[in-house]
Amino acid sequence: MDPPPRRPAAPLLLLLLLLAASSPAARAWKKDEFRNCNQTPFCKRARTRAPHSLDAPLSLAAGSLSVSPDGSISAELSHPSRPRPLVLRLSALPPHALRLQIDEDYSAATPLHRRFHVPDVLLPDLEARTLHLPEPKTAAGVSTVALSSDLDVVVKHDPFELTVRRAGSGDPVFSFNSHGLFDFEPLRESKPEDETWEEHFRSHTDKRPRGPQSITFDVSFYGADFVYGLPEHGSTSLALRPTRGPGVEESEPYRLFNLDVFEYLHESPFGLYGSIPFMIGHGARASSGFFWLNAAEMQIDVLAPGWDGATTLENGRIDTLWMAEAGVIDAFFFVGSEPKDVVKQYVSVTGAPAMPQQFATAYHQCRWNYRDEADVDGVDAGFDEHDIPYDVLWLDIEHTDGKRYFTWDHSAFPNPEEMQRKIANKGRKMVTIVDPHIKRDGSFHLHQEATEKGYYVKDANGNDYDGWCWPGSSSYPDMLNPEIREWWADKFSYESYKGSTPTLYIWNDMNEPSVFNGPEVTMPRDALHYGDVEHRELHNAYGYYFHMATADGLLKRGEGKDRPFVLSRAFFAGTQRYGAVWTGDNSADWDHLKSSIPMVLTLGLTGLPFSGADVGGFFGNPEPDLLVRWYQVGAFYPFFRGHAHHDTKRREPWLFGERRTAIIREAIHVRYSLLPYFYTLFREASVTGIPVMRPLWLEFPYDKETYNNGEAFMVGSSLLAQGIYEEGQKSVSVYLPGKESWYELRNGSPYKGSVSHKLQVLEDSIPSFQRGGTIVPRKDRFRRSSTQMVNDPYTLVIALNSSNAAEGELYVDDGKSYDYQQGAFIHRRFVFADSKLTSLNIAPDNLGKKKFTSDCVVERIIILGLRSGAKKAIIEPGNLEVEIELGPVSLRSGSSPVAPTIRRPNVRIADDWRIRIA
Repeated sequence: MDPPPRRPAAPLLLLLLLLAASSPAARAWKKDEFRNCNQTPFCKRARTRAPHSLDAPLSLAAGSLSVSPDGSISAELSHPSRPRPLVLRLSALPPHALRLQIDEDYSAATPLHRRFHVPDVLLPDLEARTLHLPEPKTAAGVSTVALSSDLDVVVKHDPFELTVRRAGSGDPVFSFNSHGLFDFEPLRESKPEDETWEEHFRSHTDKRPRGPQSITFDVSFYGADFVYGLPEHGSTSLALRPTRGPGVEESEPYRLFNLDVFEYLHESPFGLYGSIPFMIGHGARASSGFFWLNAAEMQIDVLAPGWDGATTLENGRIDTLWMAEAGVIDAFFFVGSEPKDVVKQYVSVTGAPAMPQQFATAYHQCRWNYRDEADVDGVDAGFDEHDIPYDVLWLDIEHTDGKRYFTWDHSAFPNPEEMQRKIANKGRKMVTIVDPHIKRDGSFHLHQEATEKGYYVKDANGNDYDGWCWPGSSSYPDMLNPEIREWWADKFSYESYKGSTPTLYIWNDMNEPSVFNGPEVTMPRDALHYGDVEHRELHNAYGYYFHMATADGLLKRGEGKDRPFVLSRAFFAGTQRYGAVWTGDNSADWDHLKSSIPMVLTLGLTGLPFSGADVGGFFGNPEPDLLVRWYQVGAFYPFFRGHAHHDTKRREPWLFGERRTAIIREAIHVRYSLLPYFYTLFREASVTGIPVMRPLWLEFPYDKETYNNGEAFMVGSSLLAQGIYEEGQKSVSVYLPGKESWYELRNGSPYKGSVSHKLQVLEDSIPSFQRGGTIVPRKDRFRRSSTQMVNDPYTLVIALNSSNAAEGELYVDDGKSYDYQQGAFIHRRFVFADSKLTSLNIAPDNLGKKKFTSDCVVERIIILGLRSGAKKAIIEPGNLEVEIELGPVSLRSGSSPVAPTIRRPNVRIADDWRIRIA
């Protein structure tokens, strides 16, 4: 749609604008509403530069390297054409990370403006963990510094170039500026008469009062067959496809610029709702990662072999070009023996993911909008009537009083606290939406307070910025300011948020931030924030700070005892510390189902393990078979939510006939049975950063068949699933990696590893397998919600490998508090070897004095691949004898007894024990 005027409009015009904004046809993807590289001056300039150019100001020279008292190494980068030199700083982090920082040198004179350094993203103890680098060794214009026992950093002085290489072999892992494309446009105090700094796009003008200030450089990944990362964009490819060079049809770079894109393209490098400037390179010989902490707009090219005109192509090297509108260079190079090492190092810098509450890992039901309390009651009762569990019911923007957040429409929701209590009596929770735009209404207390305190983002003239969003005329809190974030957090107290209860959690939408009449449906780049920072410098982090403040609000509301749950649409590096994200306004079509897998996998690789896509597609009416297939895939998403636009037909799971209702019920039951396994994986993610849902190559890093497989995925290290992504598909090819066998989840049938299997497509399930050598904990009694399953017994599914061995883990805590941080949890490792299953305590003893225990027992042990005809098992201690008999692998109706099963061993999950096959 054409942008509406920026100034306040008459009521009729306001109504027309909001109707247009909510119309699917009006808000669907329109290419001309968003800038491409040629319409973005800094990107266009950077892309026109030739590699290895000696023209000013590209050929910067590095002065001598010196070791600083803090153990870092510094140098000056200069060129005669620059008004001031640059300062380079190198530092090391354990075990194999190099930090590169470059900014302008302000020591000679105090500038009018300084470049923006993104705050509150890196962990506060980062400097304390920095290693002391040794003195450089310099010869023939090249300096070498030992980064670790097996890695060196090599600096070529003129022209400046940096390489990270293996210490023994000298093989490079990374290079920076090896193609001579490094450019750092200097900030200038005033505009030369012969230059035009203003930029125009459609009807909008960006004054750019501080002039061009972009940064460009090339980074090469050596030993990489593919590169991955850079969320968020739609794609059916897990690996990042080349964007420039021989044979490349798509000419746009990958864009990182948080935008409200409605009904986005499923296959495009165009930026969506969140941005994480982190790229992973992987091949059979190396794994590496590059992270650039910069919140300005970025454009990144993945360059095809021969892009630079070279006739001799170097195998296993991928060149990339990074371009940003503003900011500084604060970049990290991570080197690992395997890709998990790289992910762990990234998380060690940006923070480990938050441990979610148990309920948040279950199924969520959402719609724009459930109309009133009667509608909420009806949906809640419908799940019970059809024996379908769910844990969370969501309310979108229509629940508020005129789009004033923290309020209720009292005609539709006259008793919000009672409504929440009725839901909570079944162990369920509710979520309401709170967006960043505040209605400019003189009678609205939140607007009055923000105005009086001066808490809004300012326009380029210093006035409160006034943009258009769902309430109409709106202003936006300046979340860069810690004082304003603290103020915002206080709004979630029960006193401030009238009608809220302890079982109400929060959804942050539109926090890119979305501005309907702004350039590219976002805030103007010359808007001003705390500390005289331009919006262009922090745009991609605005939603991150809003998410942070909301999560802190729920934390304060619960007096630090209750883990927050906040879903955010916009995200940035570090978002994983504050909650979950989802892939935004997708569409009800098969391509969007297929692209959801690479999108969620990419989010996991870049630190965000708690993510998912709207099941069924937000926009449009899914055909029933598509909806069924989406539930079957969505049951394996880390974040599992059904959601739909208000113009779509109702699509609660029981509205598509008895047969499809049964299949959807079964898919949701699969998720609920696996909740103990999922929760254990979330614990692993919160400690190591390793994602819950994983690309195959993360578990099989040397298997090249897995490197660009974006259709199949792992859940943890034990389960593999692959969706059905085409209408009417009759067969599907599934590649099962590794040398060990895999066992079909439904019936335990074995399949060979390292083989592609052509399988018949079944209506009632998707291909899903358990890896030989693993043990998966389940709970097989289905209740109304996960809360009601807390005291239910466990099932252990043992899938034996070729050595007749297997192992797995189970993590249990109270599912809601932070007591686990003081030792209040159970963490067991189950090991099957030599015909014995052993339960071992692997919880450390030094975490704190709090304890957690459980009387839950194991009621069933299923053993897949057991070749002996054993009939009995002995439980130790106690020498109790129990029967082994054939039983079903799953408890779905009609399942045949095919697997040896130890029934009712009734050993407690909290205890040490051993069960021996007699």
